[in-house]
Amino acid sequence: MDAGSGERPVLLVLADSLSYYGPKGGLPSDHPDIWPNIVARQLGWDVELVARIGWTSRDVWWALTQDPRVWSAVPRAGAVVFAVGGMDSLPSPLPTALREQLRYVRPPALRRVVRSGYQWLQPRLAPLGWPVALPPRLSVEYLESSRAALEYMRPELPVIGTLPSVHRSEAYGKVHAGRPGAVAAITAWSEEKNVPLVDLAEAVRANVFSDDGNPDGIHWGWDGHTEVAAAMLTAIRAAAVVPDSVEGAVPADPVSSGAE
Repeated sequence: MDAGSGERPVLLVLADSLSYYGPKGGLPSDHPDIWPNIVARQLGWDVELVARIGWTSRDVWWALTQDPRVWSAVPRAGAVVFAVGGMDSLPSPLPTALREQLRYVRPPALRRVVRSGYQWLQPRLAPLGWPVALPPRLSVEYLESSRAALEYMRPELPVIGTLPSVHRSEAYGKVHAGRPGAVAAITAWSEEKNVPLVDLAEAVRANVFSDDGNPDGIHWGWDGHTEVAAAMLTAIRAAAVVPDSVEGAVPADPVSSGAE
């Protein structure tokens, strides 16, 4: 950024639905209690949240190369967060391409039948634990392609990675056998490329396995978002060398007046 531009930095978050789902479902990107907005308030930054349910590391690369919102945010970015990996490591015995293409099945009546069949089979095949939605090797390849592209454009721009969250979702048979391999691969990549990591599992485990998380067993409650925000703030402040307190920043409440 041009130091004299007067523009506030942007926190660019490329993520899956964990970034914008609360205890009762999906929320708009400006909801004050999701972790990207808690972090931005603390830093005194703006937010560009580019996310969608089911996104993997591959979708981060596609967003970076195809979404003009991302292009406009990169020049102003104070830091970029790759908040994906959980979906990559989930069991996907049925081809991922099948899940992603269900919306295109025609006519609608056939689409409903196919979707119902997929939703019936997925939890029954998930205990196999394999294959995962995106193998660790490919996850890291897409993460590195994205990091390298940002480094080419903005060599000084901090990039923060994440380790996968945990879940107790019936839709995936409460199985997460792919997580250890994903953690090992992402950790090795982060050490090689000097990318700070935030362990989402460490931040949200207590919330996910409590009665305060989302009943779907995969998304978080407000305590989860608060803990992730705290861990993310620590990583960003260390990587971006931002002060502990920023003029105009708003302290992050564990639960705002609008969160119940």
